[in-house]
Amino acid sequence: MDDRGEKAVESQRAARDAEGQRPPSSHEKDGVELNSNPNPQLFVVQDDGQPPSEEKSDAESGRAVTLMGDEMYPEGGLEAWLVVFGSWCGLTASLGLMNTIAIFQTYVSTHQLLGYSEGSVGWIFSVYTALCFFCGIYIGPLFDKYGPRWLIGSGSVIVVAGVMIMSICTQYWHFMLCFGILNGVGSSLLFTPSITAVGHYFRKRRGLASGLASTGGGVGGVIFPLMLQTLFERVGWAWAIRSLGFLCLFLLIFANLLIKKRLPPAKNASAHPDFKIFKEKAFLLLTIGVFMLEFGLFIPLAYISSYALASGFDETFAFQILPILNAASVLGRALPGWWADRIGPFNTNMLSIGVTIFACYVVWLPFGRTMPGLVVFAVLFGFATGNNISITPVCVGRLCHTQHYGRYYATCYTVVSVACLIGIPVGGSIVAAAGGDYWALIVFTGLTQVLSVAAIYAAKGVSVGWKPWTNF
Repeated sequence: MDDRGEKAVESQRAARDAEGQRPPSSHEKDGVELNSNPNPQLFVVQDDGQPPSEEKSDAESGRAVTLMGDEMYPEGGLEAWLVVFGSWCGLTASLGLMNTIAIFQTYVSTHQLLGYSEGSVGWIFSVYTALCFFCGIYIGPLFDKYGPRWLIGSGSVIVVAGVMIMSICTQYWHFMLCFGILNGVGSSLLFTPSITAVGHYFRKRRGLASGLASTGGGVGGVIFPLMLQTLFERVGWAWAIRSLGFLCLFLLIFANLLIKKRLPPAKNASAHPDFKIFKEKAFLLLTIGVFMLEFGLFIPLAYISSYALASGFDETFAFQILPILNAASVLGRALPGWWADRIGPFNTNMLSIGVTIFACYVVWLPFGRTMPGLVVFAVLFGFATGNNISITPVCVGRLCHTQHYGRYYATCYTVVSVACLIGIPVGGSIVAAAGGDYWALIVFTGLTQVLSVAAIYAAKGVSVGWKPWTNF
């Protein structure tokens, strides 16, 4: 090489160093560890019209805007695990309320709202679950751009205030406004950042970390119903609900102190949603699969206590069956997260949905009117759906760049929120159409899960091929 060639090489190296670029380390070259998808360029959302070379750095600020292959993750350490604990506290307060809706529905249907049908009361809790996911259409992008501080703080104030006000509700519109709308928005402000923040600290171990954080929803789903069942008898509705509000306040103090983001926003980060990402076939199919999954998920969560009462069990057992389901979901959120890091989140999700289908058609339908049958169903359903709740965000993360994780996750669950909105009332209408019998509801729940596993397998197929044993 002549002198001019050597000078040209040196000039290129100097330009690269000035732009904040560097050769990848040996760890970053491991595409299996840092990027499970062999085509990371598919995950870069370029909506500002800039050429690819300008996506990599910001010359004015000097801040590197990393691409998928350049990202480094702590994968542990004190700060990372404190974020997981903060997320656990936030999810205990938000998903814990969501996993207690069967108790709320059963109690108010037989007390304050005695004159209303199951389907009418179900709309209150459908609006709540729908808003928990729908509001993420802006909360996810806001997290990507600005971080979690104001989101978590606002959500904490709204949830605690909503629970406290619910203690004095007596009319249908009181419950709809207070729990359905107010708590729905507040829980969304907590739920989305709590899930998304974990992804900023883990990639190889994201399944385990997300699973551990999401066990908070299962723990809340055990503690809240048992606490309320005891307090309803001792101090009545008002002070039972206020006690729940104080417990949420305690948990959310830790969430506000510990949840934070690590990666800087992407150069083209925006606080607005972007539905153009549905052009990616794998993401579209995954969203359809999650839609059907959530459509069927909340039906047993909302109606299992009512089903127990209709099957002749006493009120004590009807209230206790929900904590049994949620206790099983704690294991279902933690253990499959560990498996997902080894066999892939899509595979783990599909296996869990298979368990859900088995639980509906082989256990609940023929044996649900017996105590052992209903308990076995609750354990199987809780374990399987606990995995789905914790691993579905990891599946979304497999299809996007981490700095756009909040946007992809929020866009997916904005569509899914429609399923949450109509699922519980549809379930009530099916029960009414069957003359108060629940067999049609069980068949319908199982069918939603069959359609879900088919769509998720199709999403995997278009991403990495159709071999069922492929790790993805």
